[in-house]
Formats: sequence, C-alpha cells, structure tokens
Amino acid sequence: MVKEMTEDIRLVVLDMAGTTVADGGLVEQAFAVAAGELGVEPGSADHTRKLDHVRATMGESKISVFRHLFGEESLARRANAAFEKAYGELVDGGRLAPIAGAREAIEELRAGGRTVVLTTGFARVTQDAILDALGWQGLVPLTLCPADAGGRGRPYPDMVLEAFLRTKAAEGVQQVAVVGDTSYDMLSGVRAGAGVVAGVLTGAHGDEVLRAAGAGHVLGSVAELPALFDGPTGDDPLAGDDPLPGDERFPGDERFPGDNPLPGDNRLPGADPRPGAGR
Repeated sequence: MVKEMTEDIRLVVLDMAGTTVADGGLVEQAFAVAAGELGVEPGSADHTRKLDHVRATMGESKISVFRHLFGEESLARRANAAFEKAYGELVDGGRLAPIAGAREAIEELRAGGRTVVLTTGFARVTQDAILDALGWQGLVPLTLCPADAGGRGRPYPDMVLEAFLRTKAAEGVQQVAVVGDTSYDMLSGVRAGAGVVAGVLTGAHGDEVLRAAGAGHVLGSVAELPALFDGPTGDDPLAGDDPLPGDERFPGDERFPGDNPLPGDNRLPGADPRPGAGR
C-alpha cells in the first residue's frame, strides 16, 4: 500500500534551506542583524526569547515571524527588510552550499518523470539569490515563495496547492509529495492533502518532531528521496521546459515580499512545533 502510494507520486514539492540547501545557521546570523536594527541588545533576555522563537518557527514565512516578535506592522517590516538584506549578503559571500546529493536527487526525480518544485519561506529576492549562488536557476521548472501563493507561507498549504495548480503535473493531491526539514513543512503537506509527507534530518527538527507534525517518512537526507519513489511514472510534463510563466510574482507583490497581507501573526491554531525543535 505504501509502496503503491509512493510510486504514484507525480509532483514533488521540496523546501530549500535545511532540506536541499545547507545554510550553516545563516538564519540566526541574519536575525541577529535584524534584531540589532530594532534595538534588541545581543545577549539580553529579550534577544534570547526572540531567537528561541525564530528557532521554533523555522520554515514559517519570515514576515509572519517578525510580526509575532515585534507586533507593530512597521517594526515587523523593518526587521524583515533588515533580515532579508543580511541573509542575502551572507549568501553572496559564499556562505551556503547544497545538501550533499540534493541536485543529483532532483535530477533523478525529474529523469524518472516527476515534476519538482522548490519552495521557501524567504522573500523572492532572497530565494533568487540562493538559486543564483548555487547555480540552480533553471534546475526546476517552478520555484515558489509565499508571495507567489497569495502571501501565506507555511504552515498553510498554499504553496503546495499553488505548485499543484500551476504545474498540472498531478491528477490529484494524493499524487503530491511534500518534503522538508521542519514541522511547518510537514503541516503544510498534511493540510494540502499530499499523498506523501516526508521529513529530512538535515535541518531544524528531528525525527520525533517531524513525525508528530505528520511526517509519514523520515529520511536521513533528500539524497535518499529517489529511492522512496521506486519506478518511473512516465514523462515529466515540464521536463526540459523553461520556467513556467507563473513563476513571477503576483501584481503588487513587490510591496509585500514573502508577505502575509493580513495583520497579525495569522498562524493556524496548533501550528507551533513541539518543544525542543529548534536548530
């Protein structure tokens, strides 16, 4: 039964940082810059509390994280802008690398007839900087950030469903696999109704937390993913294509990069990952 479900997967939605990309703690370094921008003293109790929240919400849209931390919308936007700028500079400085075997796994999945989409909780400008740094532009036919799916990031299912609708690679959500390193990745897959929800142990959260959030499979790394989907499915409908026209932002997204347009934290009830999940 499990074998049949994994063999029938047509669309694979992969997270980036911690799943396919090793960023070596750049999120925390960029957060320190953003917190300093808003006057949070390094080493203070406030800094520790905020950093703990950042660690616990890895995978969530960053603007939503900053809304929770700073409350006021203008402060959240200042923090988010400072974070994205700092993270981008770290990326440009050569501070990240692909997870071992990630590119090969993506290429193998596509060669087997599956469509692969890369997703992130970062803004588009940061996602593009990561893709450029790794030489991954064009590796997959579609990449998505929260703004591309109407503004809501994980743990909402929006990016998974957007990938399903844009690629038309699967006949139903049961033919979709969602793969990531955080509880929020797992929750987004479960809420999208994905046929396979798989965690990897190369990022924020461990086996217990990933399974508690809905992972049906936990792999050592994304390099093990092709073996989970044994056997080809036919031609990838997007293999060799240029990136989809829908890969651009929605009108107005430049004003709200990676943003949830609603005020407040707006996370779904029960979305908080379990204690001890931070990296």
